[in-house]
Amino acid sequence: MRKFTTTISQRGQVTIPAEVRRALGVNPGDKVTFTIDGDEVRLKPSFFTLETVFGSVKPLNKPEDFDRIISEVKAGRAEQTVRELRSE
Repeated sequence: MRKFTTTISQRGQVTIPAEVRRALGVNPGDKVTFTIDGDEVRLKPSFFTLETVFGSVKPLNKPEDFDRIISEVKAGRAEQTVRELRSE
């Protein structure tokens, strides 16, 4: 096991050593997750999954009326098809 020591800045920030970044496969701008387990803290890359982004975008209408949305899309597509057939 290798250990790395770094200094905490006045703002509570630390620099992740290059070897640790390479081992994690993270680059500037990537997200990382800290997990606290007793007296240990783990650092892992944080990748977007459906679970991590679920609920991050609020629907315009609650609950969504999917039957209405499907009907509107079908009607719009039908109108477009009629316009295309008339222009031929």
